[in-house]
Amino acid sequence: MENREIYSGITTVPPVFVRLDGRAFHTLAERIGLERPFDAGFCRAMADVCRDLIAGSGLNPSFAYTFSDEISLYFTTLPFNGRVEKIDSVTASYAASLLTLKLGCGTPTPTPLSFDARVIPATPAFALKYLTQRQSEAWRNHINAYCQWALIGDGMSSRKAADALKGMRTQEMHEMMFTRGINLAKTPAWQRRGVLVCREVHEKEGYNPMTGEQVVALRRSVTILEDLPLFTSPEGEALLQRLTGCP
Repeated sequence: MENREIYSGITTVPPVFVRLDGRAFHTLAERIGLERPFDAGFCRAMADVCRDLIAGSGLNPSFAYTFSDEISLYFTTLPFNGRVEKIDSVTASYAASLLTLKLGCGTPTPTPLSFDARVIPATPAFALKYLTQRQSEAWRNHINAYCQWALIGDGMSSRKAADALKGMRTQEMHEMMFTRGINLAKTPAWQRRGVLVCREVHEKEGYNPMTGEQVVALRRSVTILEDLPLFTSPEGEALLQRLTGCP
């Protein structure tokens, strides 16, 4: 029967990104009452999902970048012998289960949620371009979310608000929000630039009972970075180069 499984034989090699996108999360936001245009608790839950995918899932991605309802996982080693179908299905289902638990979507009224997933072949150099592009998308998403929220607050329907923003220049959108007392360049960094979740090495002082000496041990932990630099800045480029190993 396995020879009738259409995509089971498709494999890939690392490095790759696996990008997860939430399915119909605007409906989810309405059902569980998320704050608009951004909900800090939801952002934290997504970051926690990334942390658990890195540290507890057994999938072992190197790091994750998330904004809105999107997660990009970077793999330098692959589970399931690189089988694309398996990587996609397990990663998406694991993330959906984690987020369901973290948002409490099972009680009191069950609210199903799901992700789709795709594998994107990469190189360390491409990884820099990819992450820069996703952060640019986070910025565009941030502007649109604020402006649509403002227009809905003025009495427009979601559809009319979206239509009104089509073709509007970025500067016009900035000015629209500025007249409402919001400077989009000063909103929280996690809204504008997304969140990065990665492993970091920390020094920890300890005591060696065999020698009676104080020693310094290296410990690895998964860190959530909510105050990211622009990836196009020297600081941002250095961060991505360290994570991807790109010179």
